[in-house]
Amino acid sequence: MALICREADPAFDRWDELHRLLMDCFAYMAVRIDPPSSLLRMGPAELAEKAGSETLLLAEEDGRIVGCAFLRLEPDCLYIGKVAVAPAFRGAGLARRLFVLAEERARANDRLFLKLQTRVELTENHAAFARLGFVKVSETAHAGYDRATSITMTKPVDPSRQDRAFSEALHERA
Repeated sequence: MALICREADPAFDRWDELHRLLMDCFAYMAVRIDPPSSLLRMGPAELAEKAGSETLLLAEEDGRIVGCAFLRLEPDCLYIGKVAVAPAFRGAGLARRLFVLAEERARANDRLFLKLQTRVELTENHAAFARLGFVKVSETAHAGYDRATSITMTKPVDPSRQDRAFSEALHERA
């Protein structure tokens, strides 16, 4: 069985399958995070719309979607969101492969770093992203909250460019 990680082609139309994967992968968060995930306001049509302005990465095994990530170019970085890996495939390096594709995309678009956000409560995600080379640079609060609800993490796509000025710029922009 071959695992393939790739950018979704323009004819991609398996939005129901992608939505099920995301809902299954994000389900454990429901009792742990506040406010609820924005994914709960999304269905297959909203995912298709999201892919119209962002790049969808897919991980597939024998044609079945087992992982995904959405990439969005921002002025100074490549933002990664809605990262999901099916439970049976966790720990096999699949997320790492998706992030390698994201790094390639960032370099191709002259972006210096990758950026993501994860919920404060999901400490296991903080650790997983740290193992992939991400560092916490800030905390943010969702509208209406007086406490941090998310953390922002970044990773340089070319570590040789991470000198003192670059590091300071990362923290200012996060």
